[in-house]
Amino acid sequence: MQTASTNICERMGRTQELSELKRGTVIGCHLCNKSIREISLLLNIPQSTISDIITKWKQLENNSNSATKWKAM
Repeated sequence: MQTASTNICERMGRTQELSELKRGTVIGCHLCNKSIREISLLLNIPQSTISDIITKWKQLENNSNSATKWKAM
């Protein structure tokens, strides 16, 4: 018998990290002036995730000399 907390974790568990290809596709769409909503619908990724990817990319672009790596996302 499963407890209630197990059921909640199954329903609301973390998903897998996006591949570099998908992140690159998000940035490519962004550079082609697609909106976050358009990218989300095109790639079937939540808008919040699209926004997070673009924000992280902009930070890394501005701090290109930093030790932070894209994979640390």
